[in-house]
Amino acid sequence: MRYEHLFFDLDHTLWDFETNARDTLHEVFEINALHERGIDDRIFFVKRYCYHNDCLWKKYTEGTIRQDLLRWKRMWLTLLDFKIADEVLAKKMATEFLERLPYKKNIFPHTKEILQYLLDKNYRIHLVTNGFDQIQHEKLKSSELTHFFEAVITSEGSNSLKPQAEIFEFALQKTGAKKNHSIMLGDNPDADIQGAMNAGLDTVFVNHLKIKTIVKPTFTVHHLKELELIF
Repeated sequence: MRYEHLFFDLDHTLWDFETNARDTLHEVFEINALHERGIDDRIFFVKRYCYHNDCLWKKYTEGTIRQDLLRWKRMWLTLLDFKIADEVLAKKMATEFLERLPYKKNIFPHTKEILQYLLDKNYRIHLVTNGFDQIQHEKLKSSELTHFFEAVITSEGSNSLKPQAEIFEFALQKTGAKKNHSIMLGDNPDADIQGAMNAGLDTVFVNHLKIKTIVKPTFTVHHLKELELIF
């Protein structure tokens, strides 16, 4: 067996962040009666939040914005798009979002099936995630994925972020894995794939959205079930 340790990303790879975030944002929208504040289109509200979240996460992974600012500024910028300059409301909504999001249970098709398949073949399975420590563990618990993973390496726990090499080195050290027996599986060409490649790891690009990228992973799949063709 070429690989012994499989390092998975969580959000967008196994845990369906888009669906879970959308459902949570709809709840927060209703709780705060945003239609009474002039926001009539919930779908457009979610799109603007996702846009600002992606932009700020990029800055966060680059180390140009702090975690505490990321948590509420994505909501603040979204409200500003609708001409609502209310910092108190933005922080309240940001807190409500993070309180509710981890309890959503949507995962990608065949997630549990493929993880059990890999365990049955004696692979050692871990997570390497840029998510916040407590929130990521709650996601795993709520979606009944915790027992599949031997180690959960977060950006908070490792004091580093994908695509930095340090988080991958930390993961290898924590699990006792060797680079030539390890592989990273994730959806993000930059953070997961290029980051792991820079750290000397083989990679599987889990390309659910079938996006084009100049990054050259070791393997590419478009569906989790296709991992059976590799492992």
